[in-house]
Amino acid sequence: MSVTLHDVARVAGVSIKTVSNVINAYPHIRPATKARVEAAIAELGYTPNLTARSLRSGRSGAIALAVPDLGLSYFAELAASVIEAAEAAGLVVLVEQTGGDRDRELELLRSPRLKMTDGLIFSALGMGEADVASLNVDYPVVLLGERIFGGPTDHVTMRNVEAARAATEFLIASGRRRIAVVGAHEGEVVGSAALRLQGYLEALEAHGIAYDESLIGYTTLWHRSNGARSMTELLDRGSEFDAVFGLNDTLALGAMRVLQVAGRHVPEDVAVMGFDDLDEAGYSIPSLTTVDPGREWIARTAVSTLVERIARGADVGPVQLRLADFRIVERESALVDDAA
Repeated sequence: MSVTLHDVARVAGVSIKTVSNVINAYPHIRPATKARVEAAIAELGYTPNLTARSLRSGRSGAIALAVPDLGLSYFAELAASVIEAAEAAGLVVLVEQTGGDRDRELELLRSPRLKMTDGLIFSALGMGEADVASLNVDYPVVLLGERIFGGPTDHVTMRNVEAARAATEFLIASGRRRIAVVGAHEGEVVGSAALRLQGYLEALEAHGIAYDESLIGYTTLWHRSNGARSMTELLDRGSEFDAVFGLNDTLALGAMRVLQVAGRHVPEDVAVMGFDDLDEAGYSIPSLTTVDPGREWIARTAVSTLVERIARGADVGPVQLRLADFRIVERESALVDDAA
């Protein structure tokens, strides 16, 4: 037979109401009582019945997270951080993968599956400014990413332009002047690639370095294989460069592999910079210098913002745009040349 609230209450020595308050993250519970209930839950292996909870309270205790592609390390690590933050708030997370396809993202927003949840954290990749009206839904949404600004939902994201400019300036400060880019999206105006390329261009201009179109490596999806392919094309066309800025870590790692196979020493011949500070960046050979864009903060803030919207609705006030801080994580692939 399944474990019930009655069973948890009996083992913890408290009332059923107290157990319910702990499960629903009621704030005014003594720490010792909460610890006793949580120990009983763990001992008995109790899991809440989301359907029953929804019927009683109008809330399911679950939120949804929609990301483009869990095969991309950034979104996998983001999802893990969101799940951790949600669990700390007493919530479970239902994860949806959209493939970054606009039609699938729009379909998800209208999906009856979301009626099983209390709100959505939504990392859109296919949608754009023309789709802003589609975010007018009857449940709380916190938007991530760079595709839509000024919409009707709270928005938590990173400082792409400023962070990319800082990354490029780091390379310039180390004495590099011919800085190639891997991962640009041809013709893109809105999105991470466009914003990070903008930051790169601002850094060049600020330091009086002429822009050279031959140093821009274009690609589509930001997978390691595409970083390798883009770097191969740069080498094949004879582009001369002393640094590479991969617009994400997986691109940078793919590019670095090709450089090493081609006999280019990193960082002696070519410095390499990434963006995202993925876990694997610290374990490559050489380890990857990168930008930490505040992913952990973004996950925690998205969850706390959604929880507040769920609890208080319109009383929370107008929607907010919240931007994470960033930092350069210096590792072996772009050591600073003290003589520069």
